[in-house]
Amino acid sequence: MSSHRLPHPLSWPRRITLLVLVGLVAATLSHAQVFWKQDEALYDRWVGSWRYTPDPRLLIIAIDAPSVHALGPLPWPRSTHAQLLDRLTEAGSHRVVMDLPWSDPDTEDASQDAELAAAIRRNGSVVLPVAAVPTRHPGVAEERLPIPMIAANASTLGHSDVEVDPDGISRGLYLTAGIGSPHWPALGVALAGRRPPLPGRLEAPPENASPWQWRRNHQVRVRFAGPARTFPQLSYVDVLQGRVDPGVLHGRLVLVGVTTPAEAPLLLTPSAPVRGLSGSEYQANVAAMLLDNKTLRLLPGWAQTLLSGLLVMLCGALLLVPRTRRGLVLAVPTVLLGSFVLLRLSDVWFAPVAAVVTLAALLGAWLAWNLIHWHRFIHTDPVTGLGTGPRLEHHLREAHGSAQRLQRPLSVVLVELDHFNTLVDLHGLNAGNAALRAVASQLTAHARRPHDVSVRLGTDRFALLLPETNGEGALQVVEDLIARVRGLNVPVQLGQTTQVTVTAGLYSRVPDAASTPKVFMEGAKAALLRARSTGGDGYATDIIDE
Repeated sequence: MSSHRLPHPLSWPRRITLLVLVGLVAATLSHAQVFWKQDEALYDRWVGSWRYTPDPRLLIIAIDAPSVHALGPLPWPRSTHAQLLDRLTEAGSHRVVMDLPWSDPDTEDASQDAELAAAIRRNGSVVLPVAAVPTRHPGVAEERLPIPMIAANASTLGHSDVEVDPDGISRGLYLTAGIGSPHWPALGVALAGRRPPLPGRLEAPPENASPWQWRRNHQVRVRFAGPARTFPQLSYVDVLQGRVDPGVLHGRLVLVGVTTPAEAPLLLTPSAPVRGLSGSEYQANVAAMLLDNKTLRLLPGWAQTLLSGLLVMLCGALLLVPRTRRGLVLAVPTVLLGSFVLLRLSDVWFAPVAAVVTLAALLGAWLAWNLIHWHRFIHTDPVTGLGTGPRLEHHLREAHGSAQRLQRPLSVVLVELDHFNTLVDLHGLNAGNAALRAVASQLTAHARRPHDVSVRLGTDRFALLLPETNGEGALQVVEDLIARVRGLNVPVQLGQTTQVTVTAGLYSRVPDAASTPKVFMEGAKAALLRARSTGGDGYATDIIDE
């Protein structure tokens, strides 16, 4: 007959203000990257096994353990590298990245530099590395380029800088970098032959930046083709000594570099978190990603922050409308799913954990609030403000135990509003509720003592629990209650009132050893049924006073 929906304790302006504050919390957490470790762990899980078949033209010529064993420890004479380049030139390799440092001239044999430079010139498509070396001055780096004689014959230079995150995992890089301005492409970009415009997140140059700073731009995440050894590899010594069919080298995009961990540290990646990848394999993945247009992009910082806040506000708005509140439970998996779908379908990474944690906290707070208010709700009738059945059971159990233990009287009164359904049929639910509230106010007035309890048990039924009250005292309460209810003028329509009556059943005695709270309730109910059989607007009793 009456609504049992939980009331909302906040006005609409306060709800919206709270929603904005929660969105700001999520945006702040995202901007501060508080949960970056959890975001990266999620990213690694989603990207680590997301493999694809790379461009078949990519080939790594590995300076591996057999090569070192055959040719001796590094560095090798530059004439040796010249011989390798001539092999590749004769076979018709399309482009060659020589990821080896030649930033100092050969002090023992100057002809070595000239021989290597000539081989690079004969090939015409050789890419050489540029390295950034820290100096003694903070924020200032030094570019290590190949010596001028060698660099002048290269088709282009490319930086070998790889980004390593604080947890030791390499997930991406800057496609351009350089001293003063990001003018060198990454080696993988040069190997792929990719020309501007390049993908990646752009960064505005800082004001008053030092012209000697190592500047980077076009930040991307690498979509790795697979774990170590995904790309075909040939041993350097096999190619040098002619044991490889030239047809295998024809038209290939070749990357020559060190692959032995003893000579060059491996890079841990989402696709190779244990074994790691060599620097050559890493750059090969960069080239493969660009050739197949599989670049993973990062959202700009402002977009990541704004999206986190808006998502939380949008999902949190479900709480403002009662019919959609249950949808908040789906908000956390929805945000995670949205991040996954955005990554897989659009190659864009949105770090979701700040939004997820905020939504989980909001959901937890909402559930806690509901538990608290539901507990109050089931113990408080929303129409009359009286207690409900569970409250009566609790207090009756305590009062009965105390009366039984101390051998003191206990009285229970059941009260029923007469002809309630007829009243609602004639005048509507509002009039019925007005009558219930009027009767409830009289019950409250007669439950004067701290341990007296008045409750609403059902549609039109109430109860009074009167501890430490014998039959004579309880009867006086019942008679006065009935009389006062008869004198009520209950508003039913504008300017109209009506009178109502109640019927009561009283059960009172000192509980003996065999007594239970149920006995008192059944006794009061039996008395009420007898009173109703006489037509109502009266009472019946079952009293034993000792």
